[in-house]
Amino acid sequence: MDIIIIDDDFLVTTALKTILEADGKVNVLATGSNGEDAIRLYREYHPDIVLTDIQMQPMNGLQATEAILSEDKEAKVILLTTFSDDEYIISALKCGAKGYLLKSDYESILPALEAVDSGQTVFGTEIISKIPDLLQHTSRFDYTEYGISEKELEIIEWIAQGYSNKEIAGELFLSEGTVRNYLSSILDKLHLRDRTQLAVFYYQHK
Repeated sequence: MDIIIIDDDFLVTTALKTILEADGKVNVLATGSNGEDAIRLYREYHPDIVLTDIQMQPMNGLQATEAILSEDKEAKVILLTTFSDDEYIISALKCGAKGYLLKSDYESILPALEAVDSGQTVFGTEIISKIPDLLQHTSRFDYTEYGISEKELEIIEWIAQGYSNKEIAGELFLSEGTVRNYLSSILDKLHLRDRTQLAVFYYQHK
């Protein structure tokens, strides 16, 4: 797995590189110290994953994530920070980050990289517990204005609860392929990038 590491603390990038490369599963292609480095290095190396801090100058990790994903919607970015700041968490979800981890939970970094590399989205336990409360919204959203059917809304609700396509297919007695087709249609109608953004959208408009 090829990654780049972005952090404005040289000691952090050095330590992470040493730890993550120790068992041979991870190859750190390059390191940088701010969001501008993240964009430049992503363009240069096209790594499997970008592991980046948030608070950096002159461009932070969230801004870099948005820029990278605007160029490559398949890019995988994990935000690694010392802050479980509510605003940061919401911003990370909205911009399409595949993970949000706290530096204090360093043992979870390698498993998170492996999970994201396999297509999953990973948020630390402390972060996951906050998400529903952070994204509650008082007004009722009219999905029919976007052409969302009752079956599609049902699938949205399952996705928001963290169910996989296979699990949803089992619950609704559909094929996994049919669920994938529904999801693709839903994302297109709501102008969203992936199931993480869909879950955020659902809680925001619940």
